[in-house]
Amino acid sequence: MKKIIFIAESIDKNDSSCSKCNVAMIQNLKATGFDVIVYHYTRRPIELEGIDCRPIKEIKWSINYVLSRMQRLLKRNFNLEMHQFLEKIFGFSFTLYNDVNSIKRIVNEVLDLNPDLIVTVSKGTSFRPHYAMLSFPNSHHKWLANIHDPYPFHFNPRPYNWVEPGYAKKEQWFRLVSEKAKYSSFPSQLLKEWMGSYFPSFLDSGVIIPHQITEYHMGNVQLPSFFNDANFTLLHAGNLMPQRSPKGLLEGYLLFLENNPEAKSNANLLMLGPTHSYGPMLEHYDNKFPSIHAIPKQVNFDVIYVLQQKVSVNIILESKSEISPFLPGKFPHCVEANKPILLLAPYYSETRRLFGNDYENWAEIDEIPKIARLIEKMYKQWKSDKSSFLLNRTDLIEYCSKEFLKRTIDNIPQNEAKI
Repeated sequence: MKKIIFIAESIDKNDSSCSKCNVAMIQNLKATGFDVIVYHYTRRPIELEGIDCRPIKEIKWSINYVLSRMQRLLKRNFNLEMHQFLEKIFGFSFTLYNDVNSIKRIVNEVLDLNPDLIVTVSKGTSFRPHYAMLSFPNSHHKWLANIHDPYPFHFNPRPYNWVEPGYAKKEQWFRLVSEKAKYSSFPSQLLKEWMGSYFPSFLDSGVIIPHQITEYHMGNVQLPSFFNDANFTLLHAGNLMPQRSPKGLLEGYLLFLENNPEAKSNANLLMLGPTHSYGPMLEHYDNKFPSIHAIPKQVNFDVIYVLQQKVSVNIILESKSEISPFLPGKFPHCVEANKPILLLAPYYSETRRLFGNDYENWAEIDEIPKIARLIEKMYKQWKSDKSSFLLNRTDLIEYCSKEFLKRTIDNIPQNEAKI
């Protein structure tokens, strides 16, 4: 039995899609028989059933801690924002340096456990556990660095790319991660290739670990009052980042209603999750059109998960871009739900690669007439035979399964050198 130790920034599945994906990977490795121990920097007590979870304590008295708190006080009391100026000099925030030092304190304890594999997982584009591992070269031969998203930001595909303060230092650190970690993992083949074009070591060390389908034990989940199980319901659940405009989806849905007036009585579009700059837009559509419902804030994962199982159609909405190497965190849940998926994504995207070029329910996010036609086609299929209105992609379910994950981990070469 392989002993695998995770060093995670967070295992709170409600704080980000990244944390949710990390928890699913941890649970599936445990379920397939690996000996799993998790060290986590979640900052609050949290447990995963049947898994040894050990919190990492934050260093509360250090120069970095004091400077980070002084910086917060200047922002709060005098609206003096220092982070850009300071990161141009130091590369990162004082908070990050303190967090990395906090995580470093447990690495020797991890090494004493003599694991077969040490996996560092990020929280979005924060890679604190990865940076901590750089200081322990005697562990690098057993280190797998999990990369959830492109980084640094100036290496993101447009329109996600921008130049951060201290970008050169961030690039230097991440290059070290790519060169020092014996293994790396990516949720997406396109992401591995994308990151490998900037950091070639990833092409040699990288394996693909897609986001996981795992078991969730739900209690009594209270669904929103506007959800009607008998209606034709389309659901977009997730973060509407500034690059993910819902305009084309909303207008495509309204054009569908205009072309199919009878659907006004039994069709709904639900938009749930943080909206950033799109809050006023969604509020307008929510107020003006009775069949559109929006909750423009973070919604509890349990509610989202149950809705994904119950709605007629799940929606994956990506940005308008030449390429999208991301695998959305909700991808395995939508596949598992076995409900048709309306895929709004670039031509070159990981989701479209997985669904295949012949997948019919795909459009770019601004192709309003095509979106309307796809919704109309799905609506007529749903009306004709609800029992057969299913996704039926067992290949994608297997791809996101714990069995596929176990084979991937088992195939990572076993290094016999001892720490």
